[in-house]
Amino acid sequence: MIHSRNRRLRVNESIRSLVRENVLTTDDFVMPIFVMEGENMQEPIPSMPGIFRRSIDLTVKECKELFSLGVKAVNLYMKVSENLKDNTGKEAWNKNGLMQNTIKAIKDAVPGMVVMPDVALDPYSIYGHDGIIENGKILNDATNEALAKMSVSHAEAGADLVAPSDMMDGRVQVIREALEESGFTDVGIVSYAAKYASSFYGPFRSALDSAPKADVEIPKDKKTYQMDFHNSREALNEVFKDIDEGADVIMIKPGLPYLDIVSKVREAIDLPIAVYNVSGEYAMVKAAVQNGWLDNDKTIIENLTCFKRAGADMIFTYFAKEAAMILNK
Repeated sequence: MIHSRNRRLRVNESIRSLVRENVLTTDDFVMPIFVMEGENMQEPIPSMPGIFRRSIDLTVKECKELFSLGVKAVNLYMKVSENLKDNTGKEAWNKNGLMQNTIKAIKDAVPGMVVMPDVALDPYSIYGHDGIIENGKILNDATNEALAKMSVSHAEAGADLVAPSDMMDGRVQVIREALEESGFTDVGIVSYAAKYASSFYGPFRSALDSAPKADVEIPKDKKTYQMDFHNSREALNEVFKDIDEGADVIMIKPGLPYLDIVSKVREAIDLPIAVYNVSGEYAMVKAAVQNGWLDNDKTIIENLTCFKRAGADMIFTYFAKEAAMILNK
């Protein structure tokens, strides 16, 4: 005779909800946003259906709508004009730059919105790399100094946290020290501690034109600074170093193909963990939905809940707005 039956706790939705281990809410989401120059401008990103590049005024409008839906955090990326790009990235810390003006506009219009600007040089680089290049090599320490200037300028504009996504060695410490010295002791760092050199970033790079340039003598990929996707133990090494250097939140990127890394890191640390549901993951779901192979709403919620189950505290996802609408039904 069977006395133990697991199905007793699956009889109906009310019972299932009572014993549910993980629950997805709008508080879990960070919405990545692409910003462009101009006014009343909106451009679709073909490889990411439903996602747009917007001018600052329409970005502010979008942030108001997101906040009303319960999405309380945004992650900002700039589509930089070609004439502003160089090998130093100096436009990245222009006090009147597109990023800085976007941060100010959002914080003025939606003070409660948590603003997390991306900290990386690739949108500002003529080469499309996350670092300064010399003799065909990406310079680590010189890049860190540039990232520190960038982070301080974001803090001056009103950013709540800065999000260095470059994967240079030691950059968290350099950024933390620069923020402290500039009086921004309350500005946090979301460190992309385990960011892999992944094929899943394609749609994102096309959105910002931030892929390494093919027609110059430079590394054709980002494998000399982003992690090798064959490795997992290395991720813990990266995470522990960033924690020692002053990171407040640990990011793992990409998301779905790296849930083993999320789980492994969750078992090892107590700091909040962020995970990035990247552009390629978004594009695959949307393509399958458009072809009638997947149910849009059910797949989105299952997809995002997997990150919570693996141990993430916050989810950077292009599904944030759509997921909030589904959860609010």
